[in-house]
Amino acid sequence: MTTSGTKIIEARGVSKRFDDVVALHGCDLEVQEGECLGLLGPNGAGKSTFIGCLYGVVERTGGELSVFGFDPAKNARAIKARIGIVPQENALDEALTVFENMQLYARFVGVPRQTAAQRIDELLTHMALEHKRDATIKSLSGGMKRRLAFVRALLVDPELLILDEPTTGLDPTVRHLIWERVIGYRDEGKTVLVTTHYMHEAEVLCNRIVILDNGRVISMGSPRELIDEYAPGFVGYFPLETERRLRAHLASDWTTFEQGRQFCIRTPNFEDLTELQQVTGITAVQLRPASLEDVYLKLTGHGLDENE
Repeated sequence: MTTSGTKIIEARGVSKRFDDVVALHGCDLEVQEGECLGLLGPNGAGKSTFIGCLYGVVERTGGELSVFGFDPAKNARAIKARIGIVPQENALDEALTVFENMQLYARFVGVPRQTAAQRIDELLTHMALEHKRDATIKSLSGGMKRRLAFVRALLVDPELLILDEPTTGLDPTVRHLIWERVIGYRDEGKTVLVTTHYMHEAEVLCNRIVILDNGRVISMGSPRELIDEYAPGFVGYFPLETERRLRAHLASDWTTFEQGRQFCIRTPNFEDLTELQQVTGITAVQLRPASLEDVYLKLTGHGLDENE
């Protein structure tokens, strides 16, 4: 998908300090209209801090930042009127029904009363929640609450949708439903900014990736560009107890790492892994193309399990 070239978000040297802790170190990044940009990084990398700076709930320490051409430190209200946010916490009123929650929020964000009810019903159907319209929040499953958070974010028909860890803890069925909705939103030409710890999610949703670590932008590019630059090839997962036997047959341009109590080998060609199995008599637990996960592990040095 091509973008229009209009910059929805532009950050230059954005920094944020909390007392002695520097959460952001001079971040430079842009989000173009019509793209889905993924912010990846371990806990404490600065992702949520940057998102907070975007709509004025976190006051940046330094640098220049604009959203729709507005400075969030001066025009947060104008920005909030044009964005939808799915935060990490659902923050729904447990005592109210699904419809009552959405009505309350619609009034809060200024959706006209005469159009709010129809839009709420349309979005509940869109997120497969129409059968829960009159159910109380406390009766909903975690996945339903997460989908309802999307309904709330979309009530204002936002130009920019911000998703902060949108599918953490959800089962695959709900996760794929949300992916379909986000892709549809992106394909309509809307702009999406998403933080996630799921590397496959980032590959599916995002046109472009920015990787943060310790408050700094350490790399950016499309998922394919990052994989080709930092972790090309194929990966084999082998039982950890076979590491010593396998190491005797590794070539100098192969990369090894341990993950999930398995010994992993990345090679330039798929045939390298099939031949390795034949020579050693050791069958791989899994063989796959290199992915954004491998890029993340190489650039940040953090295991994915550190982010849960």
